[in-house]
Amino acid sequence: MTLTETLVLSIIEGLTEFLPISSTGHMILASHLMGMSNQEFVKTFEIAIQVGAILSVVVLYFKRFVAGFDIYKKLFIAFLPTGIGGYFAYKTIKTYLFNPHVVAAMLIIGGVALILLDRWSANKASSYKKAEDISMQGAFIIGSIQCLSMVPGVSRAAATIIGGIVAGLDRRQATEFSFLLAVPTMFAASGYDLLKTGSMLNQSQWGLLMLGGVFSFLSAFAAIKFFIYFVPNFGFKHFGYYRIAIGIAFLILVPAF
Repeated sequence: MTLTETLVLSIIEGLTEFLPISSTGHMILASHLMGMSNQEFVKTFEIAIQVGAILSVVVLYFKRFVAGFDIYKKLFIAFLPTGIGGYFAYKTIKTYLFNPHVVAAMLIIGGVALILLDRWSANKASSYKKAEDISMQGAFIIGSIQCLSMVPGVSRAAATIIGGIVAGLDRRQATEFSFLLAVPTMFAASGYDLLKTGSMLNQSQWGLLMLGGVFSFLSAFAAIKFFIYFVPNFGFKHFGYYRIAIGIAFLILVPAF
């Protein structure tokens, strides 16, 4: 990977990780367009630089994480389904599903789901005072729906936001819980991938990972600020339209992957 490719993928990761448009999907499409889709290191890079994006959540929501132990119990319950599923499905997913065909299809399907979600949640009031008050059952529902995001192109953010609204949260609360749940989920995914592949990386590749982490942190920080303002005021439909447009465009412009 060149320095330019590293910066492009890192910024894409940060800008898209917490928006319901699939960061992994965008990076798979971007790496394909830049001719890097067959490089094994690129797959590791796309997962490992999520650590930088995660740290932006820790910084922005630091007070939530130190307010009490209750939030950790909810996050653990929500993380459990994906943690178990990811452990057993990791090799299959990385081998067979990290390709532009799957991504484009999931972007379109997920786009339709977000448009429908936008209509359903428009006037939906929350059953809780704040996101952290969600019940254990509600947390498990969110975690179960998050399992769908193991398929590239689905979007972890989209899956958890849908799960949050199904579990009784309003738009803003579902978005915030999605941010909080990203921390254990993405740390686990990135850490597991690095345990599997870290020993095969050279010094130069580790340097690219660290640089990528910095840029993904900065771009994710800005994206979270934007998203938490945008969703309560404009909903999810615009992200749905975007997903459908980019999915169709990629299928038309690059018919033979």
